[in-house]
Amino acid sequence: MMKHAWDNYVQYAWGQNELRPLSKRGHSAGIFGKTAMGATIVDGLNTLYIMELNDDYQKGRDWIAANLNLDLGNAEISVFETNIRFIGGLLSSYAMTGDVMYKEKADHVAQKLLPAFNTPTGIPNAIVNLKSGASKNYAWASSSSSILAEFGTLHLEFTYLSDITGNPVYKEKVNHIRDFLAKMDKPQGLFPNYLNPKTGRWGQHHMSMGALGDSFYEYLLKSWIQSNGDDVQALQMFQELAEAINEKLVFTSKGGLKYLADLKYDRIEHKMDHLACFAGGFFAIGSEFMPPNRQDYYLQLGKDLTHTCHESYDRTATKLGPESFRFSDASEAKALKQNEKYYIQRPEVIESYFVLWRVTKDPKYRQWGWEAAQAIDKHCRVDGGFSGLKNVYMLDSAKDDVQQSFFLAETLKYLYLLFSDDDLIPLDKWVFNTEAHPLPIKGKNPAYKAVS
Repeated sequence: MMKHAWDNYVQYAWGQNELRPLSKRGHSAGIFGKTAMGATIVDGLNTLYIMELNDDYQKGRDWIAANLNLDLGNAEISVFETNIRFIGGLLSSYAMTGDVMYKEKADHVAQKLLPAFNTPTGIPNAIVNLKSGASKNYAWASSSSSILAEFGTLHLEFTYLSDITGNPVYKEKVNHIRDFLAKMDKPQGLFPNYLNPKTGRWGQHHMSMGALGDSFYEYLLKSWIQSNGDDVQALQMFQELAEAINEKLVFTSKGGLKYLADLKYDRIEHKMDHLACFAGGFFAIGSEFMPPNRQDYYLQLGKDLTHTCHESYDRTATKLGPESFRFSDASEAKALKQNEKYYIQRPEVIESYFVLWRVTKDPKYRQWGWEAAQAIDKHCRVDGGFSGLKNVYMLDSAKDDVQQSFFLAETLKYLYLLFSDDDLIPLDKWVFNTEAHPLPIKGKNPAYKAVS
């Protein structure tokens, strides 16, 4: 599957951000602006390396060395997406190979993002112009607020980049964000998804483990892991927030399915995003770092949420899950609105299968992963690559004609690792960024290579 996805990208969209597998041409989502930044190459590279597809890896490496240069662009790019896909991908490739070219390119890309932090609070804006450095937020985001999952998902990459370059500026930026948040009031014990970077006040009180919130919580846990026990602030915030999430957002359906709802002001929306399905693996790993009397509970919660996410796949015609699914008296773990029925090759469900397999060794997680792999191959594979689907409840669904860069970076990588031995990217030496780029754990992995 990786070869099919990659070879078609090489043939029809080389150097472009993504591939349109039906049209057999390049594609660029708005997050990349109009600049051809080779997103699929940078994002998919360490998957090729892990799979030992060495010739393909070398081709990608050589393109990055020769062509990845953001000085040439005038695009407005997403700070968050550029960080997790580009900086994360480059840093991971550096850690795995020791090739300093990747470190230099990561530094170059990160420099382009720094102007976004020039706000009254130091909370970065969402979008930055590569040429001018001007930055802004999305107009739709609660009166142009910054988004929790975006400014809260920089810590792993920026900390590691400071440690390997000796340039403290990156770590200072993300530590400032964390310190700023630690002082904020938490309505209902949780962080809302919107924060105004000018006033330092919360926007609308929408709390979620899905879209807009998800990876902020993930990075608290993973920063603690990455730091090898140094980042105590991250651990304390993670533990407190895990209990608040459990109290406010975890529900059980009539049919006994545990799920994560959204909270909007004081109103519960009984809807779980595919994005929130990372939480199965999140709680399974995080359970180890909860107080001893809470560890079994959170491991079970991780298993229960992963089971629910599997049900969201199993209850469709294609055996692939929808973008979000709802719970009511009439229906469980199903998308009800047309604009929630699509599948864009997202990794989160398979990510939790991978983590739960590593943690529990229960063979059902491999079985579920194999079901998903077969379903993707059956319903998403076309001559020119892999496409997303517009309706997972129809066997002959229309296709969206996009092969996402994260399909190569995350979905196929997690599937591959699910069926690999534990000593391939062991979880006691590596921590995955939210784009599935493995970063080394300080003090436990000699690949960390901090500058003293």
